[in-house]
Amino acid sequence: MLGLKREIDQIAKDKGIDKRVIIGALEEAMKQAARRKYGQEKEIEARFNEELGEIELFEFRTVVENLTDPENQILIEPARALDPEAAEGDQIGVKLDTTDFGRILAQTAKQVIIQRVRDAERDNVYEEYKDRKGEVVNGIVRRFEKGALIVDLGRAEAVLPPKEQVPRESYRPGDRIRAYVLDITKATKGPQIILSRSCTQMLTKLFEQEVPEIYESIVSIVAVAREPGGRSKIAVASRDSDVDPVGACVGMKGSRVQAVVQELRGERIDIVPWSPDAARYVCSALSPAQVSKVIIDEQAKSMDVIVPDDQLSLAIGRKGQNVRLAVQLTGWRIDIKSESKMREVARWLAEAVSVVEGCGEPEAELLLQRGITSLEDLAECDAEFLSSLPGIDDAGAAAIKARALELAHEKAEQEAREAAERAAEEARLQAEAAAAAAAAAAAPVEAGPKAE
Repeated sequence: MLGLKREIDQIAKDKGIDKRVIIGALEEAMKQAARRKYGQEKEIEARFNEELGEIELFEFRTVVENLTDPENQILIEPARALDPEAAEGDQIGVKLDTTDFGRILAQTAKQVIIQRVRDAERDNVYEEYKDRKGEVVNGIVRRFEKGALIVDLGRAEAVLPPKEQVPRESYRPGDRIRAYVLDITKATKGPQIILSRSCTQMLTKLFEQEVPEIYESIVSIVAVAREPGGRSKIAVASRDSDVDPVGACVGMKGSRVQAVVQELRGERIDIVPWSPDAARYVCSALSPAQVSKVIIDEQAKSMDVIVPDDQLSLAIGRKGQNVRLAVQLTGWRIDIKSESKMREVARWLAEAVSVVEGCGEPEAELLLQRGITSLEDLAECDAEFLSSLPGIDDAGAAAIKARALELAHEKAEQEAREAAERAAEEARLQAEAAAAAAAAAAAPVEAGPKAE
């Protein structure tokens, strides 16, 4: 039976489980098997005898002088043969014979052992990975389940759900993968390790691994905005005035940021310097676009950002991506406007304030600087605010508001007419193109020269 001891040691080594857990499972299994054989009401105890290398079963009986219940009692003489100090009323363990345990009982014992060992393995996995939440781990894609990737981490399997995957990334079984450990939960089927490649923390951790200054807390990542698989922006700051945070993250000839880009399969990454000055920070966040002017509304936490006409599409980005990421990064509402658009707004504002004698373009420029960037804003602004401007009294403020409302209606009507004209022109061009296509389709096909 010493072979059992060797098997316990081997299982403990292979599974990484404390052998006391395996011994406990064996004892419990044998006890359940014994109760199925001798009766559930029996008081039976199982103990592992390390010297003999076997599980011993003991049935506890009450020591009596007159035997009335042979199933649960033992006479004092036989009891003292087992324990010389046995006395009437004591409970004494009588060793049971396990050699005749049948196949069914052995199967029961086996099932209990397998379950306990499996539970111990699950606990070990949970204990090992619960402190790895927030790390980037390496694994191998094993299979797909309802769109989720099942990733082999070595001693455990993890799940990369569809919503945590990066669009346009594809994997096949056997591919290596790196992912962020998003969460670890205890479930009935064992601990579930949830991975992510789309979260902002994945980007942050990759930079921590590539940039020693971030790992050493000299450079910090203040904010991250990310559209997985497309583009990301990170704002960085330095605790050391001699360390350029952007340069540290970019690396020599872009080596550090390129390592992150490569891991994220070509995702574009903009690294911008964080600044306590909100206007400067927003201008950096809109890079690579150049900004001409910023009009800030502190109360609404919004900014009107004016850019040169040739920078407008760059500032907005493809499908609004650049400005959308800048908003996420800074927390400010950003409205991008071109210089020509602002000149048009300034012209409309100057016309509105010109109802007050002596007012015109300078006052319109002043209104723009104060955050009035449309006729609607001017019509709805506080009269007290307008009367605080040089040369404008209460009557002038009321006249300006009325004129702004009138001009806003005129402007809306003009824009509606222009939109209708454009729609009509587009419809005409489409009709002409359709007619030309129909004519071409109806024209007879000329036969080519016959071959001789």
